[in-house]
Amino acid sequence: MPAALDSSRPHRRLLAATVLGCLAVGSALALPGTAAASSSSFLSHFSKVKNVASTVPANGDLNPYGITVVDGSVGKLVDGATLVSNFNNSANLQGTGTTIVEIAPSGMVTTFAQIDKHHLPGTCPGGVGLTTALAALPGGWVVVGSLPTKDGMSPTARAGCLIVLNSMGTPVETWSGDNIKGPWDLTAVSSRGGAEIFVSNVLNGTVDHSPSTVDKGTVVRLDVRLVGASPPQVVGSTVVGSGFAERTDPTALVVGPTGLALGEDGTLYVADTVNSRIAAVPLALTRSAPESGGGVTVSTGGALKGPLGMALAPNDDILTVNAGDGNAVETTPSGHQVASPQFDPAGAAGNLFGLTIAPHGRGVLFVDDGDNTLKVFGHK
Repeated sequence: MPAALDSSRPHRRLLAATVLGCLAVGSALALPGTAAASSSSFLSHFSKVKNVASTVPANGDLNPYGITVVDGSVGKLVDGATLVSNFNNSANLQGTGTTIVEIAPSGMVTTFAQIDKHHLPGTCPGGVGLTTALAALPGGWVVVGSLPTKDGMSPTARAGCLIVLNSMGTPVETWSGDNIKGPWDLTAVSSRGGAEIFVSNVLNGTVDHSPSTVDKGTVVRLDVRLVGASPPQVVGSTVVGSGFAERTDPTALVVGPTGLALGEDGTLYVADTVNSRIAAVPLALTRSAPESGGGVTVSTGGALKGPLGMALAPNDDILTVNAGDGNAVETTPSGHQVASPQFDPAGAAGNLFGLTIAPHGRGVLFVDDGDNTLKVFGHK
């Protein structure tokens, strides 16, 4: 159930599909990309895409979206394992996937959770359709977003919720209403006794104005309290970014602000998918009012072609994957695009979505919707 209040704290630790980095934001930057990798770029250290495992569970769910790496073994969660959320069911209808699969470091694949919309512990308008929004919190709690449909089509898309599961994969609560309107992606960092979760939302009038583009997409900060064995509790909700472009799409269901990554200075990066842009929201951990107008532009165009998932590399560069082709893009905090390697072996549009840094920085883990697999871009 949703709660209210506010605040954020220092001594943060990364929990979701990003690695912390720094960004000093001053003025908007919009610099062209480069196809060749800089020798100092993170992605230049790797050159080969390898299959890790299938992401299709026993029930046949398809279209892997969210991805995060587990930090610490508890319950069914294995340290170093990768969790992947599925957006489609076995009939390939978008917004109907109900499963999170767990790929252990050994490569063994199990179903961490299969969520029944009829047995949720709280409100989730529209039911269950698991999105890219996925993170593991301290204590073995897993948070996943739901943007459900009845038939895989945008007219039936509903606001959904965030679903909290325990370490055994059982839903224990839902967060819905207020500022949660189509949770599409998230990132989270821990703080003393809690966590801050940033969520991008893509259903702020999107369906009502379909097929037009509306500048109503938001990023919301949820301030979460973690106490002992009790489930996480939301104690505050603040819109920190607004004015992001969003629209329905006949192929992708909905397009809007997607990937998020937080720098140590509290600056939040946002993947503006519609405008092929990386934006920044300064002071995201402490601000009480939104950065309007879609945030401050860091980089736009060039190699960016509908950026979706996002992660921060160990060198503080911003990593995104494109909806418009099979490439990843590495962008410096100053806006220079320094690498654009091909991640999808087929080089196809629409196959990439979530990504995260592999354990120990040994490459980039990402999902491939084209063949429903987890892959790694790493060493030969």
